Amino acid sequence: MNDAPESIGIEQLAERVGMSVRTVRFYAGRGLIPPPRREGRNGYYGADHIVRLELVRELQAHGFTLQAIEGYLDKIPGDATPGQVALHRTLLAPWMPELPETLQRAELERRAGRELTDDALELLIALGVIEPTPDEDVFKLAPAHLAVGIGFLEAQLPIEAAHAARKLILAHGTALADELTALFRTQVWPHLTSSGQPPEIITSMIERFKPLTIQALVTAYEQAVDEQKRETVRRRS
Repeated sequence: MNDAPESIGIEQLAERVGMSVRTVRFYAGRGLIPPPRREGRNGYYGADHIVRLELVRELQAHGFTLQAIEGYLDKIPGDATPGQVALHRTLLAPWMPELPETLQRAELERRAGRELTDDALELLIALGVIEPTPDEDVFKLAPAHLAVGIGFLEAQLPIEAAHAARKLILAHGTALADELTALFRTQVWPHLTSSGQPPEIITSMIERFKPLTIQALVTAYEQAVDEQKRETVRRRS
């Protein structure tokens, strides 16, 4: 794309964002992107249209309904720059889970580095590492969680314990994620947006927030487990 602010046609725009022309027109009709610049009968699109459609695609990929997407975009000022709109895509990343991959059983076993019996698959399902699909021996995998699942397999975790552990982790993890998200949006985000830093610096700061909070959580959990062990010893002595 050249340096002109609005320089590509709708076919190029659709190709750039990975959508069909019909879909782009549909979203334009719903007001999800601003009108194109007109020259006679031709409409021209630019960076603002690209980043807004990329944001729409990101929201869709994470299960947002069209109504929810419209509500989300309504909160973005109409005069926001492409860089500011792109920041909203970055904001999604720290809070959204990794999108799953769909794999055949043979490929899943290759990734796992071992044969997976039916019992092993049931344990991975119980842990939320994989999900069955309507197709036989085809699964959705959360790639970042596979190593953890294999570790539990090697530790011979009973499947009943897997179900109970997942229930506990989901309950406490969801509550913590809600509270950290609220903290980010009410304290961290306003501070970043008022800091006067350029969008690329703010993006870098946002991208660091999730791994830092995860590491802090791991450290706090390790400390809590160690304290539980010490308390157990104290009670027995």
